[in-house]
Amino acid sequence: MSWLTEFVRPKIRTLLGRQDVPDNLWHQCPSCQQMIFHRELESAKKVCPHCGHHMRATAAERLAWTFDQGAYTRIDLPKPVSDPLKFRDQKRYADRLRDAREATRQDDAMLVAHGTIGGLRAVVAAMSFDFMGGSMGAAVGDGIVAAARLAVLQAAPLIVYTASGGARMQEGAISLMQMPRSTIATQMLKEAGLPFIVVLTDPTTGGVTASFAMLGDIAIAEPNALIGFAGPRVIEQTVREKLPEGFQRAEYLHAHGMIDMVVKRGELPAMLARLIEFTTVNKRPAAA
Repeated sequence: MSWLTEFVRPKIRTLLGRQDVPDNLWHQCPSCQQMIFHRELESAKKVCPHCGHHMRATAAERLAWTFDQGAYTRIDLPKPVSDPLKFRDQKRYADRLRDAREATRQDDAMLVAHGTIGGLRAVVAAMSFDFMGGSMGAAVGDGIVAAARLAVLQAAPLIVYTASGGARMQEGAISLMQMPRSTIATQMLKEAGLPFIVVLTDPTTGGVTASFAMLGDIAIAEPNALIGFAGPRVIEQTVREKLPEGFQRAEYLHAHGMIDMVVKRGELPAMLARLIEFTTVNKRPAAA
């Protein structure tokens, strides 16, 4: 180090006063590596203005972006037994839950709310990947069931944003039982004649993909979202073949008929409003 670094700079900082600068003012796009000012990223709904990469979002952000003027009412979800198996690996499951709740300020990986989209009533359930990888345990199963019941009660469509790495291993068979539970919940909507719209976000994998995520009347995906059951490396090792480029990405699934459309995040609320109007037009009372 030079004398400028060791002596002069500290003296200048002392004279002028050190100003604390937050360390989260800039974010780096994981796709193009460009730096983005936090306010610009927020206004773009976490979509990179340089390359269009859709970054992962929290459940609370999904709700705010979807409902009209960001206004909605959250519902309290049932609280299942937090550690039914007394599971422990490198850490106790109870400790992992506590840490995840403190980090995300959520009770679990799903939030459910109701409000209006384009002036039309809707119930929205959103998953957070940052809560233990969006893994599906009893709490997520309870959330899907509660969302379906609320939609039936309000005669409103149900929209679910998925983001998950699959089943929650710390709950064992209890986690696996959420697959048939969530499937039954979607059947409640079908019997009531209500639309069930799924928005698949990055990533949607494992047991969530194998259950309610692929049972929507309309399946939408965000650009370049990873969607599948097992990971690409597992599939390659199983079939012993090189997978096509873009395999399990939203655009590939759309081209092969697995999903109905790929919609950019900024266009989602308007698209959802149109879909709700198209699918519920005959269920609304006629004008006097």
